[in-house]
Amino acid sequence: MNLIRRMMPVVFLITTAGAFAQNTISGKIKDRATNETLSGVSVYLPDLKTGTISDANGDYKIPNLKKGSYLIEISTTGYKTIARRIELTGNMVVDFSLDFSATELNEVTVTGVTRSTELKRNPVIVKTVDKNTFNQNSATNLIDALKSVPGISEITTGPNISKPVIRGLGYNRVITLNNGMKQEGQQWGDEHGIEIDEYSVDRVEIIKGPGSLMYGSDGIAGVVNFLPPKPALNDEIKTRLLTNYQTNNNLLGYSLSNAGSKNGFQWLGRFSNKYAGNYRNPYDGRVFNSGFKEFDGNLSLGINNNRGHSFLTLSSYNTRLGIVEGERDDLGRFTFENGQGLIVSATGNDLKGYKIGVPYQRVNHLSIASNNYFILNKGTINADVGFQNNRRREYEEAEHPDDVGLYLSLNTFNYNIRYNLERINGWETSVGIGGIQQTNINKGEEFLIPDYRLFDIGAFVYIQKTFNKLTLAGGLRFDNRNMDTKQLYLDDNEKPVAAPNGDAVLKFAHFNKNYNGVSGSIGVSYQTTENSTLKFNLSQGFRGPNVAELASNGKHEGTFRYEIGNPDLKSEISHQIDLAYFLNSEHITLELSPFVNFISNYSFLEKLKNTNGNDSIPDPADPAPAFQYTSGNATLLGGEIYMDIHPHPLDWLHIENAFSYVQATRSHQTHDTRYLPFIPAPHYRGGIKAEFNDWGKKVATFYVKFGVDYYFAQNKIYSAYDTETATAGYTLLDASVGASLKAFNKKDFVGLFLSGNNLANIAYQNHLSRLKYAGENPATGRAGVFNAGRNISLKMILSF
Repeated sequence: MNLIRRMMPVVFLITTAGAFAQNTISGKIKDRATNETLSGVSVYLPDLKTGTISDANGDYKIPNLKKGSYLIEISTTGYKTIARRIELTGNMVVDFSLDFSATELNEVTVTGVTRSTELKRNPVIVKTVDKNTFNQNSATNLIDALKSVPGISEITTGPNISKPVIRGLGYNRVITLNNGMKQEGQQWGDEHGIEIDEYSVDRVEIIKGPGSLMYGSDGIAGVVNFLPPKPALNDEIKTRLLTNYQTNNNLLGYSLSNAGSKNGFQWLGRFSNKYAGNYRNPYDGRVFNSGFKEFDGNLSLGINNNRGHSFLTLSSYNTRLGIVEGERDDLGRFTFENGQGLIVSATGNDLKGYKIGVPYQRVNHLSIASNNYFILNKGTINADVGFQNNRRREYEEAEHPDDVGLYLSLNTFNYNIRYNLERINGWETSVGIGGIQQTNINKGEEFLIPDYRLFDIGAFVYIQKTFNKLTLAGGLRFDNRNMDTKQLYLDDNEKPVAAPNGDAVLKFAHFNKNYNGVSGSIGVSYQTTENSTLKFNLSQGFRGPNVAELASNGKHEGTFRYEIGNPDLKSEISHQIDLAYFLNSEHITLELSPFVNFISNYSFLEKLKNTNGNDSIPDPADPAPAFQYTSGNATLLGGEIYMDIHPHPLDWLHIENAFSYVQATRSHQTHDTRYLPFIPAPHYRGGIKAEFNDWGKKVATFYVKFGVDYYFAQNKIYSAYDTETATAGYTLLDASVGASLKAFNKKDFVGLFLSGNNLANIAYQNHLSRLKYAGENPATGRAGVFNAGRNISLKMILSF
């Protein structure tokens, strides 16, 4: 509560005093082909988080604006989005004519730039995903919903734990943002998800590569920014109910939200819930203890007027999920330890329902964030301040299921303050500072990483200018990070002791380390024609090693390994070259984005062997092979291709093809150590989709699509010491059909979506699945646990 009281002056600093001249943007919106006026069109100013909807006559009006430069976004279903920068010098009348669009591409980005920017003018490679993609595809978690995006993969540990991978790089190399604030929740762990409510996200912006300077170090792979719905406009109140059922693990999910706007006061409240049982596949049947439960809530309150806006957001993410161990008896049935300490085989009743057994995790993530935008006489200020508490508990004793084993409590205070100078001769300049202060405390009976304090601070400058068809952008950032860990000794019973004695064993040594580095980016975007853009960007990224890489010492449930840190690791330095070509014409959409990334001191886990050449087992009482962090220089080379053909006169037809590839190698190595471990396999996706707008009096939109995913075999592996194993290729089929129904003067009163994944019920293992390294099935000789089989999802959305 003290933290909230300290934030309140920042949140409500904006007053309603009319300190600035009142200016208005107004106009009329029409269909270019028919010249008919269009109602219900969104007219939105992203930086101000305000806007309006065109009325029955196609007219719109946004009053009370300060003179300045604004990006205005015009969008509605079935038409191409317009993004245009306007210099407001007084009352202005700006009319817009919209073109029919066979594809709905987002034209505005807010991630990695100091001001909202047209996507085609941003030299950094940014991919956007909107709510339609989420609705039309089934997913068990938020990252799983992004798996079809070219260049994006996921590290998984069962159905509810996924971590984003961008062009082969994951973990702390990817910065995850929740509405612009850096998410902090033990990202170093394989079985640690991102702890964001899937149903709360309306749009995702993904930066590929270290081209962003706004969010500090770590993002040498890129940035994933999860954005909430746009604020309600025009004194409206909206209520939305989403329900979802999935057949594979009997997932039941729902989310209820209410958003509104009244006299400049805006709010958004949401409660979400998910239940899932054990998932299944053709080889393993139902996978014991793979279910989960999730309860989430968030509330955002804000003030928006002619001096800017200020929002206070509270969110709570809570989940309980089983940990799959994968042990089986001679008949191939999963085994587990019961409440009497006996190893028994799972029966049909044990596999049914929503029961979560031991071992399991409980994760609670609380976030309080204040997001502010102040309009000054000259320039603007963005000020974001947040506090996060992440509690991660693991329960491992079946005889004492309520006794916590590992308990990590992480507190993070983070901030980003940016001053955007007034445009001078077209030059847009921003300077800012940002950083985090973080404390981690062990509160359980097991210890994987030490207690530590981390202090990180950075400063940056960013400049951008558009010369007719060419946009030049670049900047520099300097970051300094200090990590101070606490020494820990354990006695014979593995209990902490205050001071070392003759029987005590050193678990963690104390160290105080400092890391600093420079990040930079410079690039150009050239609009070769009205519909095509060429981009070129050079970037350098910096990432200091995290606490697990430096100091971990123990087995982590769900990873099937004992991890040992390396305090001698150095900071990773990335140098990336990006080239991209984008074409969005009437009948074809094409994206080509090759890249090369040179990384110094790339750190990764390498399996250890004993003197006899067998797996090193540090703890025979709880056997797991040892892996230790090491490092070396690496080169990642690859790219993505995406093409969507919608031929005339069949403009409703989409023929989609996408291909992603990345190869990660180390220099001057043997064949066994040449390739970096755990790099995603090449991935091809093809599909055909029919999409119709205003299909009859009651159907606003209707679509049906079929798709195929082919994952190539991944044989380019780090095979030394059996660190990883090759993965066979496989093909997955999917289909989806859905519609938005009109009622009560709403185009989207009811949304119905039916989708199916892995329709052929193929048994497969993704190369980045951690369950691939579970124990062997004695009955079949197959190693590991396989991914989910056929899944049918039914989703219904009601909008009031």
